[in-house]
Amino acid sequence: MTFWDHLDALRSHLWRMLLAVLLAAVVCFCFKDLLFAAVLHPKPADLTLINVDIAQQFLTHMRVSLLVGLLLAAPYVIYQLFAFVAPGLYSTERRVAVRALAAACLLFYAGVALNYFVIFPFAVRFLGSYQVSAEVQNLISLSSYVDLLLLLSLMMGLLFELPVLCAMLGRMGLLKAEAMVRYRRHAVVAILILGAVITPTGDPVTLLLVAAPIYLLWELSILIVKRIAK
Repeated sequence: MTFWDHLDALRSHLWRMLLAVLLAAVVCFCFKDLLFAAVLHPKPADLTLINVDIAQQFLTHMRVSLLVGLLLAAPYVIYQLFAFVAPGLYSTERRVAVRALAAACLLFYAGVALNYFVIFPFAVRFLGSYQVSAEVQNLISLSSYVDLLLLLSLMMGLLFELPVLCAMLGRMGLLKAEAMVRYRRHAVVAILILGAVITPTGDPVTLLLVAAPIYLLWELSILIVKRIAK
């Protein structure tokens, strides 16, 4: 294939990815009640959200629909990217790439699920009721609630990519299992600090719920890097 043939193939894959995301976003937009029932499900019953911008609810509806559509269409998007690069890979490289992409996708969804069911409910309950003074009343806007949900979901999804990242670095020879074991205690401290930043509730149970899965991913990463080195 010539350069222009590759460019045409890439354009075809990009159009398919865009169409899949837009289709999923339109479906989400049409099912507004179901979509926002899921978005607002972690909200404490005593927390009231407000809207102060005349167009903000509509814009939030569009933004959430697009992002959830992207999340739902992500496996197909990743498949299209792989379909574009696969012809240039050897059979062994294709098998490794398929496993890595599948693992990355599943781990990202696992991180998002952990945030949705565990971390975000605790965080929004704490932050929504926190006051520096009794004279300052909290009025939580819909946009700030959605922004926090999306930010924490993205952070946890990316953190759960740790085994995939370590596997890539191990395959390139930039990371050794021995070094990961040697700095395990440093990693535990870093994970606890990271967990405290993600969940500023001061609750040790919540901190443990965040830190424990990340530490398990660190141990899993050590095993993966060891296996790659053999």
